[in-house]
Amino acid sequence: MPEPYIRVALPGDEEQLSLLDRLTWSALHAVTPQPRPPHAPFFSDRHGPQDCLVAELDGRVVGYVNLGRPTPLASNAHVRQIQGLAVHEDARGRGVGRALVRAAAEEARRRGARRLTLRVLAHNTPARRLYESEGFAVEGVLPGEFLVAGEYVDDVFMGRPL
Repeated sequence: MPEPYIRVALPGDEEQLSLLDRLTWSALHAVTPQPRPPHAPFFSDRHGPQDCLVAELDGRVVGYVNLGRPTPLASNAHVRQIQGLAVHEDARGRGVGRALVRAAAEEARRRGARRLTLRVLAHNTPARRLYESEGFAVEGVLPGEFLVAGEYVDDVFMGRPL
């Protein structure tokens, strides 16, 4: 089985990434409404192509991870945060998510970060298992932080040193 190829996103990836966002949307992980066509731009002031790592299998975009700063404060500049991760259903179970998490850690380290954090919904067991297996630990829980599909869901804060 080929390894996923991970690279920094290009502006020309926007349409594929927007489609991937729509295809992978789920109440298991999303706290925003389901995206509908016509799609909104994938890149924004918050996440440009330089903040997104893309996974390819067989020359096809099958996943991404957005890496950002949790705050604009200089005192927090040593921390990077995973601010979105998606893997196409056809590519699940092929190591794409793990490769993206590892690449995000490497890129955060390259950018001078000493810590990597993320937030994940408590009921997203597959993602939590992946993050834990990659060295993330639960550092806090915000009980009932989000109302998703009619149910209150805890927001779990996880982090790890780099």
